[in-house]
Order: sequence, then structure tokens, then C-alpha cells
Amino acid sequence: MKPIKILQIFTVLNKGGAETNLMNYYRNMERSQFQIDFLVHRESGFFEDEILNTGSKIYRLPPILPWKLKKYKKAVKVFFDEHQDYDIVHGQCSELGVFIYEEAKRRNIPVIIAHAHNARMDRDIKLLFRWMWKNRMRKSINQYFTCGKEAAENLFGKELAKKAFQMNNAIEVENFKFNVEVRNQKRAELNADKTVNIVNVGRFNTQKNQLFLLDIFAEILKINNNYQLFLVGLGDLETKLKQKVKDLNIQDKVHFLGLRNDVPELLQAMDIFMFPSLHEGFSVAFVEAQTTGIKCVISDGVPEESVLVEDNVTIIPLKENAKHWAKRILEINLSERKDVSEMIKKSGYDIKENAKKLEEKYKELLTLSKL
Repeated sequence: MKPIKILQIFTVLNKGGAETNLMNYYRNMERSQFQIDFLVHRESGFFEDEILNTGSKIYRLPPILPWKLKKYKKAVKVFFDEHQDYDIVHGQCSELGVFIYEEAKRRNIPVIIAHAHNARMDRDIKLLFRWMWKNRMRKSINQYFTCGKEAAENLFGKELAKKAFQMNNAIEVENFKFNVEVRNQKRAELNADKTVNIVNVGRFNTQKNQLFLLDIFAEILKINNNYQLFLVGLGDLETKLKQKVKDLNIQDKVHFLGLRNDVPELLQAMDIFMFPSLHEGFSVAFVEAQTTGIKCVISDGVPEESVLVEDNVTIIPLKENAKHWAKRILEINLSERKDVSEMIKKSGYDIKENAKKLEEKYKELLTLSKL
């Protein structure tokens, strides 16, 4: 039987939440039944070697810039002139896929999916255009995917959100299952076996709110100096974050770890996962952290639907200042860590079952499109 050809649309194939989530599915899908290729808007990304080594193809478009739309639309048209045999276009970059969706519709591609990943739009230079494109794209797509209710309502509106298929931000649960031996080994490696260790995993950008996180951490150190902070990720704000660490004179307590392949082990070694994001859809990093049994401190910008282990999660409003956050964090009972992996599986976030559901959904959509 001929495999179903799927084109995944991304900005860049780096270790962001949407990319990590799709890669979890990609590794667990039946390759003989699906040919999955990628269309991206930037050069080189973290996952590209792995993707190419498994036989998938990666194609590139120029960045989508409001002042260069004529050039961008032409590039999209040329791409589909050369590659028009896809059964499914799955847009992982929300409203930024609008012109790809429109061209796919003109080419009569049967299934055109927009995937909602965020509960709010980034307030960047493209904000006004994003708002217009969000409404415009709804005319071209015919399927709605989401990671959660709030993200669906943000991208599709409340009525269309009711039709959205929830593609859970699922993970390899066994990889994150708490293991005390792994914890002790990684703590020793990080020179963190005698301190209380806080970790944040995410892109260094405004949404993730790491500048405020540093203010909180500085307040913690004023009360208790036996803490360390580990920041996992890269991003546009890295220079500003490193400068703020110097300004706060906490260089010996803050560690920038970059992009890592050992996130499961790092989370095992930590004591508190801190996530003061301004907004989220349904964070993969937060699911991963909860699966390790770590204590989590999140903002009220993180949807409550993403809280899977209530006993381990503290929610603090963003309106509260750094001193309040520090006080609440210092009050957390860092009691013995428990294995919560079965709870995560029962909540529906193990990748193996979810990959099967996605395979079935793709097949169903393609079958329905031919009726």
C-alpha cells in the first residue's frame, strides 16, 4: 500500500515545544505507512540530522516577513509546483502558515491542518499581521488540531475550537520516570549534590519570562544562599540574561546549559522546576518535568489543564512580585521524590498510545476527504 504523504510546516526544527512534541510522534509512527517531510523557514535546526537520517526530506522557504510577502508567496507557489503530491499538510506554525494553507487549497490537497500551540500570540513586530492572518487562514484549512482548549480557542475561535482534535503533547514516559541512581549521578556531575537546584527549560524569549525568573532567584539567595539555578535552552534574550546575572552579582549561582540531549537526567537531578511563563499552550517541558516527580512552580499564565500531578505543582499569579515568588518557593516541602509515571500514563500523555491515535486520525481524515 502506498504510504500517506504528510508535509509538516515549521519555522525552524530546533528544540522548541512544538518541534519536540512532533519529534516524539515522528519516532513512534509506522514509517511504512507514512512518508513525513518537513517545510521550514530557517536554516539548520537541532533535529535536522536525525530527520534526514531516517529518510525524510527537509525543504526551505524564506522567512515570512510582512514587507516581503510577494517574494514569500512566489516561493510557496514554486514549492508546490515542484511538490504537489502530498495528501496532508499539517501546519505547526499556526497563523504563520496562512499562505501555505491557501496554496495547498488551490492545489486541492485533501487535508489541510492548522495546529494550535499557544494560548496567546507573541507581541512582536508581526502582531497585527498575525491577528489578520489568524482570521484569514480559517478560510483555507479544513481540519483543526490543538494541544489544549485555550490554545484552540485562541487560534480558531470558540466555535471552531469545539471541532479541534486534541493531539496531546505526549512524551516517552519511561525516559522521565524517577530514578534515584540517575539523580545522584547527575547531581554529582553538576556539582549540585549539596544544594537545592532550580531548573528552567525553554527558549530564552519574552514569553518564557526568564528575566523575571532571575529577579526571583536573586530574592531567594538573599534569604538562603544554598540554591543554584540551571537554565536549559537558547534564544534571543541570552545576552540580556547573562548581563542581568552579572548585574545581580549571582554569576556563581546561575548556570547556562544550552541545548541538551540529557534533559531527562537533568530534571532528575533538580529539586524545583520553575516556569513563570507569560503564557503557554500546553508545554511539553512542563509535562516532562511533572513526569520526573519534581516540585513545579508555575505562573497563572500556564493553563491549569496542563497540571497533571496536582500535589507537586504550585501556581503563583504573575501579578505578584519577585519577593512574593521567592517566599512561596522557599516554603515548598522538598520531601521524598515519588514515581508518578503511571499517573502520567493514565492521564493520557504516553507517546506510544498517542502515536497510534494520530496514525488513526490521519487515515480517518484522508478517507473522509475522499467521500
